[in-house]
Amino acid sequence: MNSYLKLAVLAALIPAAGIQAAEPDIDTLQNTATVAARRQIDVPDDEELRKLQSRIGRIEIQVDEVFEDSDPLAAPYRLANALHIATRQEAVQAQLLFKSGDPFDRRILDETERNLRARRYLNDAEIEPVRYNDDGTVDVVVRVHDVWTLVPSFSFSRKGGTNSSEVEIEDSNLLGLGKEVSLEKSSDVDRDTWRVLYGDPNLFGSRWRLAVAYFDSSDGGEQAVRLARPFYSLDSRWSLGVTASDATAAVSRYSLGKVVQQIEQQRRQFDLGGGISHGLQAGWVRRYLGGVHYEDTTFAAQPDEPFAAVPATRTLAYPWLGIEVIEDQFRTTRNLDQIGRTEDLQLGRSARLELGLASTALGSTRDALVLNGALRSGAQWNDTQFLTGAMELRGRFENGEVRGGQLDFTTRYHLRQSPRRVFFGSVRTSIAANLDPEEQLLLGGDNGLRGYPLRYQAGTARALVTLEERFYTNWQILKLLNVGAAVFFDAGRTWGRDQFAPKPVGWLKDIGAGLRFGSARSGLGNVIHVDLAYALDGTRDIDKLQLVIGTQRSF
Repeated sequence: MNSYLKLAVLAALIPAAGIQAAEPDIDTLQNTATVAARRQIDVPDDEELRKLQSRIGRIEIQVDEVFEDSDPLAAPYRLANALHIATRQEAVQAQLLFKSGDPFDRRILDETERNLRARRYLNDAEIEPVRYNDDGTVDVVVRVHDVWTLVPSFSFSRKGGTNSSEVEIEDSNLLGLGKEVSLEKSSDVDRDTWRVLYGDPNLFGSRWRLAVAYFDSSDGGEQAVRLARPFYSLDSRWSLGVTASDATAAVSRYSLGKVVQQIEQQRRQFDLGGGISHGLQAGWVRRYLGGVHYEDTTFAAQPDEPFAAVPATRTLAYPWLGIEVIEDQFRTTRNLDQIGRTEDLQLGRSARLELGLASTALGSTRDALVLNGALRSGAQWNDTQFLTGAMELRGRFENGEVRGGQLDFTTRYHLRQSPRRVFFGSVRTSIAANLDPEEQLLLGGDNGLRGYPLRYQAGTARALVTLEERFYTNWQILKLLNVGAAVFFDAGRTWGRDQFAPKPVGWLKDIGAGLRFGSARSGLGNVIHVDLAYALDGTRDIDKLQLVIGTQRSF
């Protein structure tokens, strides 16, 4: 992703603030401390409220300003608060999983907090009972913290020796209603693109969600629309959605980070699907899924490459059935993958499996059994160690062999050495089988091997090991960016022969260090990376020192 320096306008308003300690200090900040302080002494604890069969009484929604006013604020911060359109209470209300009269259930309050924190226009969320009434009801306060969401920006990133840039105006909380709209112009190694996006997470105040996208690129474009009512909570009983898209783009084949061939691809897709569930039972959710999928992919040679190998048209039309199970086990923490933000870790087990049957009788160009699946699990030892793992599988069985198959494994480990220091390690592996001709299994600076050009190696299998020592500070730049740092080691390689790339050269390693800037007051919720990586291996035709600038979802 590009490096979204989307705080430029706000920073320009605040030239004299400098770098200072974050407020409040994240060592002592507790997720519910502010709201819990209002809890009356005679309010029973959560377990007692459950035993008393209490019900939710009055629900009070509080929306905090972008900049806290607990201490005297400088004039620029007061101006920023005044210019900011606060989140409307109905936007918060639409995310709640409970209403007045419902039985009090701490689990539902916790899940609602997670849902609210997942909204880009909110920094944090706390829900606490504050008053126990004579009629046995309990009043609760829902307190959320706004962030700045209307941001014109210029952004720049550099990965694998290649630059990307972006100019955008975006609002992820249009008029305080929780709607998202953006206009963007971007340029990268593949294409120049104009994008217009609109998203509504609660259409007309309902649980239905709408997303519309229009892309106009130098090598094609895309139009897409999605209307869906998802499983919006663990206890949701049904979902339904429809998606349609039409995309045209140039597909590049790579060798040692260089484009060696391009073809034109057009893909039209349509999906209709949904599911039913009995909700959360004994800590588990089981969902039965189904739908229909249509995908038509055509290829053509580029005018300047008339002799490029052009794949045959591929059409897949099939009904599918699936099942999903989820264990309700979450942990709230800080300073693992974000800086100074509340993080919700899913440590429970989950699995999803989908099976489809494509047939020429339904319009497919081939008969195939289509398989998609995922497994995830997590574990925690004491308060210092976290281990999570995931496996994803996709592919088709055609004429007795796997086509378009890929199996991915990811393991992530965190060891908290102190409140401000964490060791992180990860192992990612992928195995491909007869990938579709427009696909390659690539490894380089754009997907974790930071000391090397992007898409540098290709093969039929790959592995990447990452080791990091992470440092989290309580500094904030202009009250906007939380500051962190890291030193790292990467090692990766590919196996097998890709038809467009030379034979893999073995393990490639790099070392480096960098700064991290976590968004504290904007709707990005991302972490800006500025890394300097040194390649320990590789051929003489690459720069040994790589400057890597980009934005990722985590540290």
